[in-house]
Amino acid sequence: MPPKIMRPYVPKRHPLQRLASPALGFSSLLHFAGLSSFGASYKYLIDYPTPINEAYGWHFQYLTILGLALSTLTFTLASLSDLTSSRLLFRFKNRVSVLATPLEVLISTLYGALVSIDKELVIPPEFQLGLLPDISFHAVPAVVLTLDYLLCSPPWGIRFREALGVSTVFAFGYWFWVELCYRHNGWYPYPIFEVLSTPWRVVLFCFSGLLMAGSTEVLKWVYAKLNGVDHVKKA
Repeated sequence: MPPKIMRPYVPKRHPLQRLASPALGFSSLLHFAGLSSFGASYKYLIDYPTPINEAYGWHFQYLTILGLALSTLTFTLASLSDLTSSRLLFRFKNRVSVLATPLEVLISTLYGALVSIDKELVIPPEFQLGLLPDISFHAVPAVVLTLDYLLCSPPWGIRFREALGVSTVFAFGYWFWVELCYRHNGWYPYPIFEVLSTPWRVVLFCFSGLLMAGSTEVLKWVYAKLNGVDHVKKA
């Protein structure tokens, strides 16, 4: 009898997931492209240092860079799952994505809104970014993570109440971190924090938490419109 040919194991995907992932193909290309952009952003921080490079908290004082770190973790797990077909890594990626993707949408939304009012509320004049780095930091992560969720992931099972709890804890955790850095450095990473009084900062962080939870619901709605709805356990 001829020897049996061993076929590579292809992990099953959720019936609503549009494209194969983890897999070599579009999924791996998307994740590689995202990681390349994230890496270029980190390289920019090193190649063009500012006083923040020597400050307490480094660039992680910025919500943008915290979001970039979570995006990097998400796509690292995704790329490893593509290469190994690991369902475990894929599940971990999806867990992190539930936090990282709405956060990146929040960052892009807040940044765009504040820049339309006054760019110096978020970036001091002496630290202005060029167009390509600006896009790399403030647009690309939201775009590629959204594509990953809509095309290469199962639907999220998180409810609005849960999303609101997570986003509120994250928002006020970030505020605590910013104030800790301020005590060490004597200045805030974003000029808008210097402008706002403490009560208005509370309003800003409460609004940000609500907006982040709202981003989760909008992404879930778009996913359902694009891929359909199914009553399944959480991804």
